[in-house]
Amino acid sequence: MSEEFVILVDENDNPIGLEEKVKCHLPNGKLHRAFTALLFDNDGRLVLTRRAKEKMLWPGDWDGTFASHPRESETYVSSGERRMPEELGIEGKLDYFHKFEYHVPYKDVGSENEICGTLIGVIDKSTELKEIEGEIDEIKWSSASELLSEIKTNPEIYCPWMLIALEFLDKSDKSMLKKHANVLSTWMTSEMHEGLQKAIDTHLPKEKWRLVNEED
Repeated sequence: MSEEFVILVDENDNPIGLEEKVKCHLPNGKLHRAFTALLFDNDGRLVLTRRAKEKMLWPGDWDGTFASHPRESETYVSSGERRMPEELGIEGKLDYFHKFEYHVPYKDVGSENEICGTLIGVIDKSTELKEIEGEIDEIKWSSASELLSEIKTNPEIYCPWMLIALEFLDKSDKSMLKKHANVLSTWMTSEMHEGLQKAIDTHLPKEKWRLVNEED
């Protein structure tokens, strides 16, 4: 299989080249572009997935619905929509919400050093999701209150980029917040913010993650 390349970016998300994906995830990984996608149902429940045990980074930990990297010719949205059937066996539409930069090591194995676009989609609660071998080991639905309870008890088993994506939801594109207001309302409470910030603190210090402003 040919080596996969990711897009290297500067701190403002301007592309500056390509690099092999594996090299970007070494302990001193290079800053590159990624996305995290969060799928909800109309009741505001979020699809969480457990990363496959074969993964190099955060194997067996709980993630948002799926995450990957745009290719050279793709936008955040088009890359997410391409990746959805490869990860979950379904097709669907996604909306772009915000992007953030973060840098976090994983043990002494590697790191994530990314500018990560957050994508949101809404699916019917009866949608049949597939656990694609080598990608996802388990799938579950979670309400905001259920996840809040979980991250208070076991923050270390949740991937840091998912927590950051949720923390910045209310900083997203205003038109998208309005479009999905009913679905996302329970995820943007002060209690949720407090819980997410404490959970993120267990993974990386505050100076290692930030919102990337669209006007930068």
